[in-house]
Amino acid sequence: GDPPRESSRMAETDPKTVQDLTAVVQTLLQQMQDKFQTILSKAIIKKTNYYCRIDDLEKNIADLMTQAGVEELEGENKTPATNKS
Repeated sequence: GDPPRESSRMAETDPKTVQDLTAVVQTLLQQMQDKFQTILSKAIIKKTNYYCRIDDLEKNIADLMTQAGVEELEGENKTPATNKS
């Protein structure tokens, strides 16, 4: 008599447990998705900022190189003059 009672009890609690589990899993998945979205959007923002900084750096380096190039040219022009005199 006992085994049938247990199986019927299992059958009664089973759907609830499955529903609870499903709810828990869905909640977890939703939370993970939200976190992933947040991380992803933060990463995209960081990446965009990073590329903007790289652009700025490249501009700065180009400016510095131009300045250095001009100074080098001036230096080269000055050096022969000093050598001649």
